[in-house]
Amino acid sequence: MKKPLIIGISGGSGSGKTTWSHYLLEHFNHHKVRIIHSDRYFKKMRPITRAPFSNKEYDDFNQPESVDIERLISDIDIAICNDELDLLIVEGFLIFHFEVLRERLEYKFYIDCESDERLVRRIARDSKDGNNVTEIVAEYLDLVRHSHDKYVEPTKWYADLIINGTSSENKGRQIIVDWIQLEFLKRRWTYCV
Repeated sequence: MKKPLIIGISGGSGSGKTTWSHYLLEHFNHHKVRIIHSDRYFKKMRPITRAPFSNKEYDDFNQPESVDIERLISDIDIAICNDELDLLIVEGFLIFHFEVLRERLEYKFYIDCESDERLVRRIARDSKDGNNVTEIVAEYLDLVRHSHDKYVEPTKWYADLIINGTSSENKGRQIIVDWIQLEFLKRRWTYCV
């Protein structure tokens, strides 16, 4: 079996991780590409966190203890050696926090985006699902921004490349696409052992 190129895409909530992942999936639709979204690997029982300022309790998705890392790693390992993939993309805001996961990622991209823009994107995304805008903003201000500063932002220094998530230009995307195409050419004879 050939060994796929394995990349990780991280960044804060609303930074553009899913958008970037789907862009790569569509661009390389003539290859076998799979995306693993770490958001699908939250534990059923997550930590309960009391917000620092409002004192409100939240079912907390925003800290590493909420991720079922063993199941995530198992699915990544299965995908690597069983799917005959060309490209495996693992995306999520906490993925660089785990050393065991970082070791599996050949290249790590962090999408950096200003907090106010991430909040606007989060409101647009979550309100489509019927969530109340006031509650979306309250949770962001109460919990998400603090967790981002504590658990997500520091992990950008594990990235091989930090991408401007605010820019509307596609130069960054084209650089990544060109690089992936070169990697595919180099890996024609690389196999999973």
